[in-house]
Amino acid sequence: MKLHRILVALFSAAALLAGTCMPAIAEEAAAGDAEVKKIRIIGTSDLHGKFVPYDYALNEESTSGSVAQLATAIAEYRDEDTLLFDAGDTIQDNSADIFVSADESIHPMVLALNALDYDVWVTGNHEYNYGMDVLEDTIGDMEAKTLVGNVYDEDGEPVADDYTIFDVDGVRVAVIGMVTPNITRWDAVNLADCTVTDPLEETRKAIEDLAGQYDVLVGVYHMGLDNEYGVENSGVTDICNACPEFDVMISSHEHAEVPGTLINGVLVVQNKNMAQTMNVIDLTLEPDEDGWKVVDKTSESVAIADYEADPAIVELLAEYDEEAKEDAETVIGKLEGGALAPEDEIDGIPTAQIEDTALIDLINEVQMYYTGAPVSAAALFVMDANMQPGEIQKSDMALIYKYTNTLYKLHMTGEQLKKYMEWSYNYYNTYEPGDLTISFNPDIRAYNFDMFAGVNYDVNIANEPGSRIENLTWPDGTPVKDDDEFDIAVNNYRANSQLLAPGEIYEEDDMPYLVEMDVRGDIGGVRELIRDYIINVKGGVITPEVDNNWDIIGNDWDEELHDKVADMVEDGELTIQSSEDGRTPNVVPITEEDVK
Repeated sequence: MKLHRILVALFSAAALLAGTCMPAIAEEAAAGDAEVKKIRIIGTSDLHGKFVPYDYALNEESTSGSVAQLATAIAEYRDEDTLLFDAGDTIQDNSADIFVSADESIHPMVLALNALDYDVWVTGNHEYNYGMDVLEDTIGDMEAKTLVGNVYDEDGEPVADDYTIFDVDGVRVAVIGMVTPNITRWDAVNLADCTVTDPLEETRKAIEDLAGQYDVLVGVYHMGLDNEYGVENSGVTDICNACPEFDVMISSHEHAEVPGTLINGVLVVQNKNMAQTMNVIDLTLEPDEDGWKVVDKTSESVAIADYEADPAIVELLAEYDEEAKEDAETVIGKLEGGALAPEDEIDGIPTAQIEDTALIDLINEVQMYYTGAPVSAAALFVMDANMQPGEIQKSDMALIYKYTNTLYKLHMTGEQLKKYMEWSYNYYNTYEPGDLTISFNPDIRAYNFDMFAGVNYDVNIANEPGSRIENLTWPDGTPVKDDDEFDIAVNNYRANSQLLAPGEIYEEDDMPYLVEMDVRGDIGGVRELIRDYIINVKGGVITPEVDNNWDIIGNDWDEELHDKVADMVEDGELTIQSSEDGRTPNVVPITEEDVK
């Protein structure tokens, strides 16, 4: 266990007024007044392999955030009275995966967090992507105190402690750490011999154990604000509502910027991903009969793009940076004959989300090839993803397929396929007379919109969700019958999150079943399979091929006015609206009234 320093000094009077979720901390008493103490906590999360300001998937500089920039920001806000916590999803993404199985003695992200002297680290869901041996090694290399109170190994032993206690100038700060229980959906194989328990139950146990031992209680949870998949207690809102003993909750996982909000009196914060933000939390305490009590608390979200990278951290990680760049620039083939996706007809409305493209067909073609399944479904994780003619580098694979999903083969019926397709095509808002554009459901992310190959079909967006799929046939024109049986290729996320779990699409007694998981795992996940397909199946050369097996119908608009929309958007006379959180574009249609 890391030896934690005893924190001794007090903070200055000004207490982060900007961006606070509650009134500013009152002016500190005159110097030497021992009746007021202040504690600062810095929280980070979802760093996702961004150790220096570089995006290896795009093979270009990216200063929106990185651990090296975090180092500079932390140095500005931190003194010897500050606690530094991270809520997980650390070693995955941004080509950091190459260091997981490499011969490196320590992962660069772990090395970086150790250099910054973190006090607590909580496992994120992506820490379980690589198996329990990798998790054990990561925890072993991490100098911060690792917390995760709701995961038990094959022997029934916790993989880490559920809580720890710090002494900050005589104030006892207890910290509890948990991870979302939905890790069993995404990494069922890796966790097959493990037990993942309800984080609320484990939290209550930890609070009972801590009774009388703390003045401040902090949660560091790799969980979003709200429950996922209808699983109770998988969001911190449930935890805070059931456990008002918390003073602060550092949430994560959703990649949403939450500078500070109160849930049942608990101050809750959350960060964007890829080290784009960090949370700074200030607590004011006064003595009471049991020790100290929190009398005020404020928080601020700090934008990391405003900070230069710390030269010492950059130098420390230079060899990893060089290795990742070299890996990203490896040429694996060539694209001839045009781009994989067409240009957007209307700026702000991704064409690849409203028609079949060679890009999505390539992903589905790869999935069907390696599984032998006649049907496949896949999403475009990056809506403006594309590939231009010319050399294909390894880094280009992440443009086609961003995440490290593995490939699953399931068995389903025609009736189950129709339910799956109807669920997916809820992505579109219902077309209304007078609409001139297709728009997207603001509550659905692009990664939850699958497009299908191996069948032909129309999507009638004039119909309400649940009754949009029409003319569903096999390639030979034969209708897909409810009792038809076949295999389908999907990624592990879709399989474990929606298709093999009751609730969103199917009832428990009416689900597809798993035929094979991690298909061709000897090669890797879907991204690696695309690379292998280009090299070994296509001989290093691919061309844009699209079968146009599906169409949108029901949008009976005036074509002349529709064409006018494109010109007006280009001229700045009309704007395509995004969702309030900015994560889904094009959520409101342009109408005939808008162009008059």
